[in-house]
Formats: sequence, structure tokens, C-alpha cells
Amino acid sequence: MDEGVMKTYARADEVFVSGHGAVLQDSTGREFLDFLAGIAVSALGHGHAGLAAALRDQVGKVVHLSNLFRHPYTEQVATRLCTLTDMAAAFFTNSGTEALECALKLARKAMHVRGTPQRTSFVALEGGFHGRTLGSLSLTHNEKYRKPFLPLQQCTWVAPEDSDALARTLREQQAAALVIEPVQGEGGIRELSTGFLQRARELCTETGTLLVHDEIQSGCGRTGRFLAGQHAGVIPDVVTLAKPIAAGLPMGACLTTAAFADTFQKGEHGSTFAGGPLVCRAALVFLDEVERGLLGNVQDRGLQMRAGLEGLQREFPVVREVRGRGLMLGLRLHHSADQVQKDLYRAGLIVNCTAGDVLRIVPPFVVTESQVKTALQTLRTVIAKLPSTAPTTAPTAAPVKEVKK
Repeated sequence: MDEGVMKTYARADEVFVSGHGAVLQDSTGREFLDFLAGIAVSALGHGHAGLAAALRDQVGKVVHLSNLFRHPYTEQVATRLCTLTDMAAAFFTNSGTEALECALKLARKAMHVRGTPQRTSFVALEGGFHGRTLGSLSLTHNEKYRKPFLPLQQCTWVAPEDSDALARTLREQQAAALVIEPVQGEGGIRELSTGFLQRARELCTETGTLLVHDEIQSGCGRTGRFLAGQHAGVIPDVVTLAKPIAAGLPMGACLTTAAFADTFQKGEHGSTFAGGPLVCRAALVFLDEVERGLLGNVQDRGLQMRAGLEGLQREFPVVREVRGRGLMLGLRLHHSADQVQKDLYRAGLIVNCTAGDVLRIVPPFVVTESQVKTALQTLRTVIAKLPSTAPTTAPTAAPVKEVKK
């Protein structure tokens, strides 16, 4: 297996060939409940009829043009995203990492425009994950991702919820941008508090630092609102989106407010493939579903799932904490979550392990009430077999240090 492929992934043996909704089927005909959704990507699930029809139609017309030419869907997607995010302009990318790279370049260019080109560094949060290209990797906190590729861009990390440290750092560093995830995904489904998000906004305004919300995983409705930052009433200067935006096709976007919409001049940033007619058609199908009320199901199923997880926490001492909101949830254990994830997979439920001790639960937005019930039953069966006390060995990844609020 994996002949001719670089060995960068630890892949499961099953070969998945089809799916419907939140269900995946492998080549033997076995079905799995997919509560990972391609790592928070497949918002419309698998085999969505409307998506399939739109893509078949577009493939028969034109798939690629480059951004030197116009097609009917660029402005449609851009204006709808701007309306949903309180932004003014969008740059399309092929991925979340590329959207973050665009945000970093935008911040650097904005500093040049202001006459402060010396402001080249960045500030990010401990536990944050922003991508694997050299720029986005510079802001990703986990040293194991960065160490083989040093030196990288200058970045200072601050502990989540430590508003005093953030204030000191922003005032002293005079950075180009503060980049934060309103809900840290790889960091263990850690939701930042309303107070911290609001204080970060105030400090960025005070210090002239661009505030970038990385909503690649938490955005596009996964927490029940289109942006997770909207729960706190915070409007950043820049927001990055990807994952669910084109229902499984590779697409991202970097959006910014009117104050920075004209920062890039022609030729200063670009992408050959990004924002093509095929992915934009997919994005329109997704946005249509959002406007038809899809986020209502995210909210309802999220409440159902969270209530079930909290029930497991009350029942089993090994369950340490329930995190997240909407359909971006984490079950933190007094135990390494890696083996638990494998046991759940063998039982037919796909989730994954993040931050060492957290099960990440991010099903498609179309997941049903009965599927959530089945998933909770499977979780209960597997967790009931775990030791009732914490193991003597620590989880594989150290949790981000707690800061008193």
C-alpha cells in the first residue's frame, strides 16, 4: 500500500468508495458514521444530490479559466461571503493555508502602506495551528511541526486568555498582525472566551495591529453562526475561511474589511487555480443550503451532541471536559485519546484525536438526530471500557497551560 506516495500520513487500511450524508462505505460494503467529515470539511456530507448536479453541469461547460478572465460566479460567491462575515472584499485561494498566507502578506503590505515597514513580526497563541507552509508554519505553535524547518518568520506566542500578556506583547512587539483561532482546532477544540476575543480586538485597535481571525476550521457555520467570532460580537480586520466552503472541493478565502480592501495592488498577489468556476459552483450550493436554514440543524444537533457528551462526563470519571459549540466539539479525557479513537473507528464511528487527550467531533452539517444518538451510544460503549481513573503516563501532547481568568 502507498506505493509511489510520500509517507507523510498514517492512513487507515480501509478504502472508502462511496457515501451518503454522514455515512461512509468502504470497498467491502461496511458503513461508518463519519463524525470527522474530512477534518471538518464535508459540511453537506457525502453524495449530496444538489452538489453532484451542479458539478456535473459545470464540468460540461468550463472547469478552469485562470483569474485573467471572468466567469459568472466569482462576484456571487465573494459578495455573499462578505455579507455573511461583515467583510468588504475577498481573495480566493485553494486551501486554508493559502488563505492564511494571503492574510500574512496583507498585514505586511498594510504596514508598508502606513509607513511602518519595520513592523514585520507576528503574534499568535499557544496551542494555535495555522498551516504547514513556511509562513503559516511560523505561527503554528507546536514545535514538532516547526523544528525541522527552522528558521522561520518571527512570531511571539501568548497563552490563551492571558489578556495582560497579550497587551504587553502587542505594545512591545509592534507586530504586523495578531493571528488567533476563535476556537482552536488542533489545540484541542479550545474555545476562546468572549472577554478575551473582545480584549484582543481592543488591543489591536489601540496598537495599530491587524487582527486576523483564522476561522478555517471554526468558520462557515460550524459553531452555529457563520463565524465563531460572531458569538462574541467581534469583527476582525481579516478573516480566513476554507474547509466547508466548497463542500469538499479545495477552496479557501481571505476576506478583509473596507479599510484594507485595496491594500494589494494588481500583480502583488495571485493564484493560478483559485476561485475557478467549478469550486465556485460548489460554494454556491453550500451557501444556498446555509441560506435555506442549514445552520439551524448545526445548532440543534450540536446541542443534542453536547448534552450527550455532558451525560458521558457525569457518568464516567475518565471524561474530563466537554469543549466547543455547534458541531465543533471535543471530549477531553483523563487518558490518551489516541487508542480511544482507534477503538471507536473499529466500532464504526470516525472521529480523531487532537492535542493528545481530546476526541475531535466535527460531523457534517447534515447529520441527523438518529445518527447523533447512534454516535453517542458508540462513544458510551467504548468509554465504558476505559479505566475509571487517570493513567500514570501523560497524554502524548501536553495541554496548553491554563491561565486564571
